[in-house]
Amino acid sequence: MVDLPEEAKKPRTSVELFAGGGGLAMAVHRAGFRPLLFNEFNERACETLIMSATKTLGVDGLERVTDRSPRPPRPGRPAPLYAGDVRDLDFGALQGEVDVLAGGPPCQPFSAGGVAKGDEDKRNMFPAMFKAVREMRPKAVICENVRGLLRTSFSEYFGYIKNELRLPFEKRVDEVPWQEHNAHLKRIIDRLTDDDGDSEHYKVVQVEVNAANYGVPQVRNRVMLVAFRSDLGVDVEAFEKDVRTMRFSEAALHRSMLDDSGSYWQRHSDVPGHVRDRVRSRLPKVIKEDDCQPWRTLRDAIRGYGTDVRIPELPSVDLNRLTDKYDFGRDMGITGHIGWPGARIYKGHTPNELDRPAKTVKAGVHGVPGGESVMLLDERYRDPSAPDGWSYAHRYMTVRETARVMTFPDEWRGAGPRGEQMRQLGNAVPVVMGEFFAEAVADALAAAGH
Repeated sequence: MVDLPEEAKKPRTSVELFAGGGGLAMAVHRAGFRPLLFNEFNERACETLIMSATKTLGVDGLERVTDRSPRPPRPGRPAPLYAGDVRDLDFGALQGEVDVLAGGPPCQPFSAGGVAKGDEDKRNMFPAMFKAVREMRPKAVICENVRGLLRTSFSEYFGYIKNELRLPFEKRVDEVPWQEHNAHLKRIIDRLTDDDGDSEHYKVVQVEVNAANYGVPQVRNRVMLVAFRSDLGVDVEAFEKDVRTMRFSEAALHRSMLDDSGSYWQRHSDVPGHVRDRVRSRLPKVIKEDDCQPWRTLRDAIRGYGTDVRIPELPSVDLNRLTDKYDFGRDMGITGHIGWPGARIYKGHTPNELDRPAKTVKAGVHGVPGGESVMLLDERYRDPSAPDGWSYAHRYMTVRETARVMTFPDEWRGAGPRGEQMRQLGNAVPVVMGEFFAEAVADALAAAGH
């Protein structure tokens, strides 16, 4: 067969469900996929997608649609956005058109920060994801969710989720309990062999991830489920080995901080000596060797280090002006860099440190109790009650700083008030991590001749 010229090859395509603020959608676009459809229920998140689409999602805008059977747009046309319940959609017009179906079904049913009702929670949208797979027959599926799925109390139901993803065409009848349907799926799976290559079952890879290990300046533990249609002949074992290979490590970060000549301090040469001393005093006495790059830190994120896009350094925040909201980014044309007064530190509510990856950015549906939106600064002041006589100043992180921690580009614009923008960021997939998985999926498909 004669290879087609590059310009004649059909571009890869994607559909994004539960799109939220657009983290995974941006990631899939960066990996080279052309979006055919977006779906999101929350109105503010829909506004965010529309505001940011042209610059971040690789489309000529988004077009709200009410048609519950949306058709794929022609190249160069706005992508459709169905702003409503995904369960209302008929994906039949997209069958055979989709390379990757991506989405993170709402995680509150399984989150330790929520009520954690699991499969009994009406917000559980995994069944809607499986319906979409049945109707689209995508080549691959990328699904991100919280680590709470791995809790012992959810282990049986999580096993059922993976079984349904393997056999999405074995549709469950509403009246049948999930436990009974799971037993049915297990009987079929037990009969499957590696040679079974039909288009009605998928090979599923489960990867437990810490986003920091993929270059995200944040400790964020999640579960990634990736599925490939069985008839495509994808080398799933090679894919799994690739995505499990460590690229970034805490040990490499520690090695870069050992002395003033270390690469970390060379990169941040203006960090006060007392901060360097404090950081180095906490390094472990024995640091293992590896071939990884250093974890990226909150300081790296705020200053724009380690991204593929050149972004300006955020202007400093004058603590004396934090008696009220103040737009520190206005003069530089940077949106969302607004100081917010009232940050506090207390037991169980400790701040982020600049020279570590940030804590997990949370959506804050039930409040953010752990201090994840507060950070410790380089400035210090005399404090007789402190063990060494000094305490460090602190403040709330701005939306823009939080977006950088999520590896969102500065072109991203969040709709709604501060709390709503932070919710969208907390619910999102870090773009850099999502892009890594999307590129790995694209490479796996290409290696199999697709």
